[in-house]
Amino acid sequence: MRITKIETAVIEANYDWTIVKVATDTGLVGWGEAFFAPGLTGVIREFREFLLGEDARDVDRLCRLMRTAMGAAGTSGMGFHAISGVEAALWDIVGKSANMPLYQFLGGKYRDRVRIYADCHAGHGLSSLSPVLLPRTPGWAKKQGQKKERWRKDLPARAELSTKFHGGQKSEAPSIRAQNYVRHAVEMKRRGFTALKFDVDVPSEYSLDDYNRTLTRKEIDLMAGLVGSLRKAIGKDVDLAIDCHWNYGVNDAIKLARACEAYDLLWLEDPVPPENTDALRRVTDATTTPIATGENHYQRHHFRELLEREAVDILAPDFQKTGGLLEGRRIADMAEVHYLAVAPHNISSPIGTMASVHLCAAIPNFLALEWHAASVPFFDDLVKGRRAPLIQKGYITLPEKPGLGIELDEQVAYKYRKHGEPFFDQPA
Repeated sequence: MRITKIETAVIEANYDWTIVKVATDTGLVGWGEAFFAPGLTGVIREFREFLLGEDARDVDRLCRLMRTAMGAAGTSGMGFHAISGVEAALWDIVGKSANMPLYQFLGGKYRDRVRIYADCHAGHGLSSLSPVLLPRTPGWAKKQGQKKERWRKDLPARAELSTKFHGGQKSEAPSIRAQNYVRHAVEMKRRGFTALKFDVDVPSEYSLDDYNRTLTRKEIDLMAGLVGSLRKAIGKDVDLAIDCHWNYGVNDAIKLARACEAYDLLWLEDPVPPENTDALRRVTDATTTPIATGENHYQRHHFRELLEREAVDILAPDFQKTGGLLEGRRIADMAEVHYLAVAPHNISSPIGTMASVHLCAAIPNFLALEWHAASVPFFDDLVKGRRAPLIQKGYITLPEKPGLGIELDEQVAYKYRKHGEPFFDQPA
């Protein structure tokens, strides 16, 4: 079963959804998805030089070849995004060739449905960011006459780039912000989600500096107040997590975590930058609020230090960037040795989301899988032939069809494609 084509298409949603399509000489086609990055599709095209003609069923060996090919680029970054997208498509082919669902090749299932937590951003609707995190209006939205402001509301205050410089979300009055958070939380609870996550690193009039990673006392009080309002609104039967996007230093991250202890968070995510494991361990050790991280780590080798230094309470890898589903399984196994739960990060289309669902069903220490696309109007439309939402009352039911169990609707994907990128066999 030889690989004959490797093609990509980019869908412009809240992020770029980079879809990988692998074809074989038997007629079988596999679908995968890679986490966005600048120049990502070019990397995937480079893989064709040595993957075409290979047996698509040799998944682990081919991933090793791709890792070797990326050796000159280092041990992290977009190379692993690209590998992850190709690897998922190969597993889809393997499942289809054996007439078995993908989870069977990852160890079999522990559960028939996978719990989804809704990422509620900063209490507003949809935003869209380019591969270099600049606010944008997608091309299809421009054609539909949608206002640019709709796509700019949720850029975090201290995201990788300064919102003041790039014109991101403006500061809201605390009472208005709290109302937006609560309204969104109540709506998602009504839709059946049992776990929600909100961004708390949002602009405020109390911020003194966008670069020094500090928080004023009033900022901390404001953040903790938002958490308190959310907890009061959703009660104790819905889990609540918050995200800080690596924006703070150790001392202020500890102050924030302690200020939230009374609200019984499911976790506080990414309080400090990902490069310094000892800094994260200091935060984790100083609070009873569970600390989660992992979306900016690659391969099991990068997770080893997190686990061995006991620097984290909950592991949050992103299976569209770790280096593949099998690598994700290995990471989850390592976490199991330390009795830690895994709550995967996920900002994908239905293709990447379903690939993650298969893996989440196959690991014992799974907690919840992220869904970041509640406001993307065409999310479910991308699934070919689907008539009902993929997520039902906060869960995705594990498909029993071969491979991923879903197919991309290429006609719908073409409608929302990113201009300037090839759409599978069609040139840019």
